[in-house]
Amino acid sequence: MSGRYLLDTSILVALFADETVVKERLAQASEVFVPSIAIGELYYGAWKSQRSQENLVRIDELVAESVVLNCNVETVRLYGEIKNVLRNKGCPIPENDLWIAAIALEHKLVVVTRDAHFKVIDKLEVEMW
Repeated sequence: MSGRYLLDTSILVALFADETVVKERLAQASEVFVPSIAIGELYYGAWKSQRSQENLVRIDELVAESVVLNCNVETVRLYGEIKNVLRNKGCPIPENDLWIAAIALEHKLVVVTRDAHFKVIDKLEVEMW
């Protein structure tokens, strides 16, 4: 297996939990990216956890070792389009996942996740790990 992947927060949490399947699949990937949105979700989780400082250090290390993709004008255009299409379909998904999907579409990346709702987004490639 190889590919260009964008990791959803659910996969990053699994990676922090040291899940073997995630580590093995990442080792086989050709390129791996992390959306800034997922980093924000991780920081939020760290701040509300009982082990805030330990978790903050882990996130900082992840950021230092990763290629983090941010939002730009193209991302916001895609976000608006995706959100409107899903509104018309009657299929809303969590707001942060709309942003992650927009980043993935912009960079032609496969979203790696454990959240099935990504599959309702047209033209978005999704892998469930």
